[in-house]
Amino acid sequence: MLNTQQIEELLGANANLLTHQSKTIPSAMLHTPGSDFVDRIFVHSNRSPQVLRALQALYGTGRLAHSGYLSILPVDQGIEHSAGASFAPNPIYFDPENIVKLAIESGCNGVASTFGVLASVSRKYAHKIPFIVKINHNQLLTYPNEFNQISYGSVDDAYNLGAVAVGATIYFGSEESNRQITEIAKAFERAHQLGMATILWCYLRNDGFKKDGVDYHSASDLTAQANHLGVTIQADIIKQKLPTNNGGFKAINFGKTHDKVYSELSSENPIDLCRYQVANCYMGRIGLINSGGESKGASDLAEAVYTAVVNKRAGGQGLIAGRKAFQKPFADGVNMLQSIQDVYLNKDITLA
Repeated sequence: MLNTQQIEELLGANANLLTHQSKTIPSAMLHTPGSDFVDRIFVHSNRSPQVLRALQALYGTGRLAHSGYLSILPVDQGIEHSAGASFAPNPIYFDPENIVKLAIESGCNGVASTFGVLASVSRKYAHKIPFIVKINHNQLLTYPNEFNQISYGSVDDAYNLGAVAVGATIYFGSEESNRQITEIAKAFERAHQLGMATILWCYLRNDGFKKDGVDYHSASDLTAQANHLGVTIQADIIKQKLPTNNGGFKAINFGKTHDKVYSELSSENPIDLCRYQVANCYMGRIGLINSGGESKGASDLAEAVYTAVVNKRAGGQGLIAGRKAFQKPFADGVNMLQSIQDVYLNKDITLA
């Protein structure tokens, strides 16, 4: 288990993130993670007892059980990035059972994958770890490629294979975004009717979000608004990329924003940029989990710990990390996921 000193060493020049005190949105304004999160937040909502049970299953499983934090293994890249690009680095993961085994062995709260992956092993594993069925995907065999998430099955199918939750992606800003918003809002309504929780991948996709050589797809202001749209359609958990910059609305010169977003409610510090994302998830009433990103090899562990520290100190609820784990030998993947979890288990790392 990583201790505080080891986490500091992995952070290196970014170790000051452990001592940063946010002067933007006070932590006292946030609904913070905790063992009572489902009781404290969701019991007062319109979620049914069956949905509460599903949420508690997610928050109550794995090494982070009853902490209010989440560690989820997502493996939908076989469609999103092609199976070859995803699994060639470690071909054992062409077999769906190894995906589920990795999540269980690592102590994850749940495993998120495709209909095909989870259906193929559902009777063996659906009762052993919470299943999250990703119901839509963008596939890259269309030429030229499109930014278009399409459904691969029904919410009822996800329920029937034993899923605790459904996940979906909306490409906010894309030509198909209005259809995706409408489609996923209806899917989430059906999921809640059946007693399942909902997780939304709130991603941005538009070539216009790149301006003067700067990519604003992960800008704090733009991603935070995507989060706000996600919680509007009643996602129970929001997945978002960690912000890397800010000022997307101003640089691209579209939409509406406010000067205080940049002067008072955020700063250049990564924790403050992420806190603005949390604020747009109803001040933490809906949990923000950041994505782990692509695998880059030797730097993966340091990058994952960095993301976990920023997310936790900002008021987020965890990480959903895939390629950094499954594109490595099995034991190394387990170590990667458990190292991320160690950040959330470390009581020295608190809200900024």
